[in-house]
Amino acid sequence: MTGQSEIGTADYVIVGAGSAGCVLANRLSASGAHDVAILEFGGSDIGPFIQMPAALSYPMNMKRYDWGYRSEPEPHLGGRQLAAPRGKVVGGSSSINGLVYIRGNAKDFDAWEAKGAQGWSGRHVAPYFRRLENVEGADPDVRGTNGPMHVTVPKQEHPLDQAFMAAAQEAGFQKTDDCNGLHQDGFGPMDQTIWKGRRWSAANAYLKPALKRENLNLHRGLATRILWQGKKAIGVEFIRNGKTRVVRARKEVILSSSVFNSAKLLMLSGVGAADELGPLGIEVASDRPGVGKNLQDHLEIYLQMRCNKPITLRRYMNPVSKGMAGLQWLLTQTGIGASNHFETAGFVRLDDQADYPDAQYHFLPAAIRYDGTQPVRAHGFQAHIGPGRTTARGQVRLSSADPMAAPSIQFNYMSREADWKAFRACVRLTREIFSQPSLKALSDGEIAPGMDCLSDADIDAFVAREVESAYHPCGTCRMGREDDPDAVVDSECRVIGVEGLRVVDSSVFPNITNGNINAPTLMLAEKAADHILGNDILPADAT
Repeated sequence: MTGQSEIGTADYVIVGAGSAGCVLANRLSASGAHDVAILEFGGSDIGPFIQMPAALSYPMNMKRYDWGYRSEPEPHLGGRQLAAPRGKVVGGSSSINGLVYIRGNAKDFDAWEAKGAQGWSGRHVAPYFRRLENVEGADPDVRGTNGPMHVTVPKQEHPLDQAFMAAAQEAGFQKTDDCNGLHQDGFGPMDQTIWKGRRWSAANAYLKPALKRENLNLHRGLATRILWQGKKAIGVEFIRNGKTRVVRARKEVILSSSVFNSAKLLMLSGVGAADELGPLGIEVASDRPGVGKNLQDHLEIYLQMRCNKPITLRRYMNPVSKGMAGLQWLLTQTGIGASNHFETAGFVRLDDQADYPDAQYHFLPAAIRYDGTQPVRAHGFQAHIGPGRTTARGQVRLSSADPMAAPSIQFNYMSREADWKAFRACVRLTREIFSQPSLKALSDGEIAPGMDCLSDADIDAFVAREVESAYHPCGTCRMGREDDPDAVVDSECRVIGVEGLRVVDSSVFPNITNGNINAPTLMLAEKAADHILGNDILPADAT
């Protein structure tokens, strides 16, 4: 232990103050019976770039707030390296994401249980979604109305949102009043993690109220390895200001460090495939070949149209208008800055034989990329669409035994012919919706991919060139049966083969859910907290 400085001991040590870690910090400290320490490398979330919803493109592109990871060259996308942002800030990715709240389909969670995640079916997780939610005016039998996470249902007042909704119905799709309720299929309002005009992150909802408790302490630093006593995790070593420090755990260490960093920290600590750790000089604590495997993500493309009326968000994209909108938001938390502008969602079936939706739409009344760039200097609008499920699987590996080194991330995107087929269907279906009377009246030609992109080969080339991550990575420490050699954690999120160690974040998802993954991550942590504390698990819904 030479050179290490011990900063204290807690019953539970949580690594990562992201979406799941904030939930755990609150729930584990709530009774006052347990001391909780939470370790976070990132800085403060204070400031308009994070808290103003309309500024969402800034934090995910800032080194101050984002880990800045990129994939290895993707072999099925011509060697492109895609951005893989994760929040490096209090609140984690809930502080830099698009502020979209989608539960996923109940059948996604039925699939979790079928893969060995006992007690995580749609019926089992629904009460935990309700526990975390606060949806004003909702039916409490379907949605939560008293939880910490305020969820706003947008009014879809923009004329382009209304036109998109009308066009979808003209194309034969149904309207859904709540895609997080009983009927995901169709087009309707897309719930937002916004409250009173500002981002309602996991930090705002869970961590900040809990930090007022004397039994919860937030420590800053980069976790470098788990400390062991035999097979039992007894603490975490971390670096702060160039010095090595230790925080010890009486009961458990809980990793909530993201799909990338939880897998990385397990491997640095000797939990992983022995044949991969040995060559790096890492002593094996538990040979778990599934660590880092099963990496999944959603991909999406933008179909962009010119608009023949100056009604899009482009009118606010000049310096004067941005300044005025920012000032209004700073003073009143109202105006154009108080929305993420993703106010309309769609869940559709690309495959007529699918038993539930297999693709998702986000609509935006502007033609602009996540990095803030605009393909043309003209008014426009766009639909983001991508398949909800893929059988492609990637992997996170250690690039070296140096804790400061970024992990190696290989998604293996578009490695299945079914994915190419699905994206062709995405392009053609979106064009069908855009050609309906309600939107055609506002359209002035296709920006991307452009009407010269017609054949399967043309669409495939467009996808290979332009497809982007939807930033929903998960699965690298997947939940499953204890006798499953590829599972990393059991159904209570305990790391198989060791003691006193859990993983609670999106890395334990057995398969990706149908939609944005922040809401399922919050739900996961809510349920995991009951497992950790030994509380009675909430009764499953009847159906």
